[in-house]
Amino acid sequence: MDLAYSPKQQAFRAEVRAWLEAHVPKEPLVTLECREGYDQHVAWERTLAGGNWGMVTWPEQFGGRGLDLIEWLIFEEEYFRAGAPNRANQNGIFLLGPTIMEFGTDEQKARFLPPMARGEVIWAQAWSEPGAGSDMAAIQSKAVRDGDHYVISGQKTWSSRAAFADWGFGIFRTDPESKRHKGLTFILFDLNSPGITRRPIRQLHGDTGFAELFFDEVRVPVANCLAGEGQGWNVAMATAGFERGLMLRSPGRFQATAKRLVELYRQHADTASPAAREAVVQAWGAAQAYAYNTYGVAAKIMAGGSIGAEASLNKIFWSELDRAMHRTAMQLLGAAAELKRFADGSINQWLEGYVFSLSGPIYAGSNEVQRNITAERLLGLPRVGAG
Repeated sequence: MDLAYSPKQQAFRAEVRAWLEAHVPKEPLVTLECREGYDQHVAWERTLAGGNWGMVTWPEQFGGRGLDLIEWLIFEEEYFRAGAPNRANQNGIFLLGPTIMEFGTDEQKARFLPPMARGEVIWAQAWSEPGAGSDMAAIQSKAVRDGDHYVISGQKTWSSRAAFADWGFGIFRTDPESKRHKGLTFILFDLNSPGITRRPIRQLHGDTGFAELFFDEVRVPVANCLAGEGQGWNVAMATAGFERGLMLRSPGRFQATAKRLVELYRQHADTASPAAREAVVQAWGAAQAYAYNTYGVAAKIMAGGSIGAEASLNKIFWSELDRAMHRTAMQLLGAAAELKRFADGSINQWLEGYVFSLSGPIYAGSNEVQRNITAERLLGLPRVGAG
């Protein structure tokens, strides 16, 4: 892989940078996890779409620019360098969108992708259930076939964006006699359908970034099923691969955080310990290493390859990196930072980022499970307890 950018790629970077400098809000938006902030972030999604930046790798007929993965990585680097807002529709454009590209019919692609790229429909992810957190194979919510509809009953919890989003996606058990990975179907549903109740989950800081969803005989067209009945596990694993692997957490996010961490260290260099200095250097190097690795993965995919179990290793790396960077920032800021958070937006950004980083080893598949996958599928180690 050639790490030098071509003249075309350099010109593209300049175009992205100029557009973002002209359009990124000058003041930070309100948190995405409340109604006011959610509406602000949706408006930003539509501003992006107005510049045709909704999802640059998608074909033009679906609202994209038809660009390759290297150009997408360049866009992401510039996006985070500019301090642009978090994406309200990340579940749609980064997870469901690629899944529909791979498994959807032509009709489904034409129906769901353009509104997603335009920011007109915001998607929620509805995987977990009260008895099925990291173990999605234990899902019990059921979808019973009734003519050209499914009738869905059950409950989902910790559903990302579900407090305010328009549509959701998840897997449901369509074969009542099935167990574990069998008999599951991947279904898209309108969150405003009769029979769906949303119960926002209030987090420690009081905001509601998640919600419980209750399904009381909700009728959903069979046409909203991806890849056919009973194929839900395969589809969901592909979605999880996008989440853990390339799309959800691009290296630009961590490179920008590492740069901010270096700047923070310089502000506190007189009082920082040698250990903190070493942690800052390690964080910067790890963010660069993650970027180089991701460019390699992108080149592999562009050459016809695919991401397999490596996605689990990838997820472990970026989640641990994010936590380490924010932990180092907390060491530099000291305990007094909590008292200054409302007077200094940059301190508040570090504090909010630190709290969120603690969830990194849990969401997108817990790191304990990802380590098991890495051990078994990449290293060839025996399953624990196997004879």
